[in-house]
Amino acid sequence: MAIGAFANQLKSEIARISKKEVRAETSTLKKTSAQYRSEIASLKRRLAALESIVGKLTKQTKKEVKAVEPENKEDLRFRVSGFANLRKKLGITAGEMGVLLGVSDQSVYKWEQGKAKPRASQLNAIAAVRKLGKREVAARLAQ
Repeated sequence: MAIGAFANQLKSEIARISKKEVRAETSTLKKTSAQYRSEIASLKRRLAALESIVGKLTKQTKKEVKAVEPENKEDLRFRVSGFANLRKKLGITAGEMGVLLGVSDQSVYKWEQGKAKPRASQLNAIAAVRKLGKREVAARLAQ
């Protein structure tokens, strides 16, 4: 019987020591896990705030663009003959005009033939080229 009691006492002591060791090891894991959870929550709050700001700015810029758009449409218009004359006046090829405007030479040909119309962003580039002289155009193409 003494051996059985000793075995039981040894068994309970081993269980107690192993529980103590496990508790010590898991306590650091629990602390770091709690720290990570709080950091994640903080990042989620910051993300939500930033998304809110982006949404507000997007709405604001849409309103501003709507207010500005009608003025641009009246100011910038495209005529096929005027565009072809501009290129001839500057003495450049369709490919060179495409380089100046940031489009392909095929787009320039289609615009001159009236098969396509430039986009609003391209109208701004065309307006900028209209203001250039031959020397400025040659300088830009040389770059």
